[in-house]
Amino acid sequence: MPKRLKKFVVFFILIISSHASAENQEFINWTNQFKIKASQAGVSKVTIDKAFARIVFIEKLLVYDRKQPEFIEKTDVYVEKRVTPQRIAKARNLLSENKDFLNKIENEFSVPKETLVALWGIETNFGINKGKVDILSALATLSFDKRRSEYFSNELLILLKLIDSKKVKIESMYGSWAGAHGNFQFMPSSIATYAIDYDNNQTIDLTNSLEDSFASAANYLKQIGWDKNIIWGSKATLEKNISTNLITTDARNFRKAMTYEQWKDLGVVSETKLPPKTLYQLVKPDGTSGPAYLVSNNYEKLLHWNRSLRFAIAAGLFSDQLRYD
Repeated sequence: MPKRLKKFVVFFILIISSHASAENQEFINWTNQFKIKASQAGVSKVTIDKAFARIVFIEKLLVYDRKQPEFIEKTDVYVEKRVTPQRIAKARNLLSENKDFLNKIENEFSVPKETLVALWGIETNFGINKGKVDILSALATLSFDKRRSEYFSNELLILLKLIDSKKVKIESMYGSWAGAHGNFQFMPSSIATYAIDYDNNQTIDLTNSLEDSFASAANYLKQIGWDKNIIWGSKATLEKNISTNLITTDARNFRKAMTYEQWKDLGVVSETKLPPKTLYQLVKPDGTSGPAYLVSNNYEKLLHWNRSLRFAIAAGLFSDQLRYD
């Protein structure tokens, strides 16, 4: 290697190393501050020491956070990847194999078993892909990052409290890059609010216990207002030009809700029969192009699970495949 090139390479490596070292020191400073915050919030020193002994900064998670498929893939592509013939077949088998238990959960919580199994399939491929990332490290990394620091800091603090109260075991806290955990990918705030120790073994286990997992998922939907008497929605065809003021393209900004007859008068025709008294909103996740859907209040409940129009559509379509076909 030429001498001048060699000097440049060494200089470049030093710059990269210096940047990484500075970022690492910033993260260490941040963790020290967060320990104080956790202590002031009532988390014991034992839990804080044990948790932060395993926390490391995972830089690649910042890349994942900025390239989530729910927000960059077209709707048809997103759905086709998740609602596959193989998954549908497996879901039907699981419904059959766990018929008594799932019927019990459906009757107790008034949430369709098909919706629960669909969510299970989309979230973790029926428990196969629950995630292997240390959740404490994931939440700490995303808390340290400035993009959604407040949200992830709150989730990290909740998780520390759950560990401290022995509601969950720190050794089992593995999951997705975003800090979601278990068969249904619950964030810590969802665990704290909706998770149930359904098998009564004094621990909430959303990874290994299907009893805890399904009861918690059903309780989640029930508590946020799932209505067993209405469907989530249906794919629709636009036979006339529709004002953009009536079209929802962002999960944070829902538009006007109307009955199906009102939508039909405007040229919006459902592919399936819709109950006449239910109110629906018109959703087009891809904007002016792509598919359109008329969706009910239950669709909005699915958005509590994952704030993505495409995710909720995939879950709805998957559940329909299990219920009607």
